[in-house]
Amino acid sequence: MIAENENTEPGYLRSYGRRRGKKLRPGRERLMEDVLPGISIKPGAPVTDQFPSDIRELWMEIGFGGGEHLAAQAKAHPDVGIIGCEPFLNGVAKLLSLLDENKSENVRIYADDARDIFPDVADGALDRAFILFPDPWPKAKHHKRRLIQTPLLDDLARMLKDGGEFRFASDHMGYVRWVLSFALKHPDFEWMAEGPSDWRDPPDDWTRTRYEQKALAGDVMVYLRFRRKPRA
Repeated sequence: MIAENENTEPGYLRSYGRRRGKKLRPGRERLMEDVLPGISIKPGAPVTDQFPSDIRELWMEIGFGGGEHLAAQAKAHPDVGIIGCEPFLNGVAKLLSLLDENKSENVRIYADDARDIFPDVADGALDRAFILFPDPWPKAKHHKRRLIQTPLLDDLARMLKDGGEFRFASDHMGYVRWVLSFALKHPDFEWMAEGPSDWRDPPDDWTRTRYEQKALAGDVMVYLRFRRKPRA
C-alpha cells in the first residue's frame, strides 16, 4: 500500500479511502481465508505466469469496487485472464462470492494498490484496462490524489498492447474533464469517440454496477474509451 507520506509526487499519493468496512459475513470471511490466497497476485513475479497458459487475452480492472463488472466480464469471457485490484477488503470479499457463484477460475486478485504490481506486467501484456467510477476527490485541495494523472497513463501505455483499450467511467463531470485533459494530450492514447453516443452510452458488453444503477437516477454517466496508439 502507498502510504500518504511515502511519496508526494502527483499520481503517487494514496488514491483510495478506507481499507475495511463492516464485519464480513461468515461465508465471505471463509472465502477471504480459504480462496483468496490461492488466487492472489504475488508481487515480484510476472503476472502472466500466474494465469493458465491458454488464456487468449489479459485484462486488468483497477479499483473494482464490489466486483459486479469484473465478475460479469469473467463469466462472459472465461478464456480471458483478468487481474482485479482493489484495496477495500469488503469489496474483495464481495467479488470472491460472485466468482464462487459463477464458478469463474480466470481471475487473479491484488487486494491493495494496483501500482504495486505494475512492474510485474510486461510491456504490451494487457489487452484492456478498466478504471470505473474511481473516487473523484472533488475538493480542489485533494485533486492531487486523483488516480488518473500522467504517471498512471504512462504506466497504462507501457502495459497495453498496440491497439489495446483503456476504459474509464464516471458520473462526476469535473473528473471527466480532468481525465480528458490528461488523456487527450498524452502521446500514446487516442479517444475513440466519434459522436455523443460514444460517451453517453456504455459499450455493448457493459455490466452496470449497483453504484451505477443508483447514480443513474439523477446523474449523467460518461463512458470514455481510449485506444493505445501503435508504438513507433
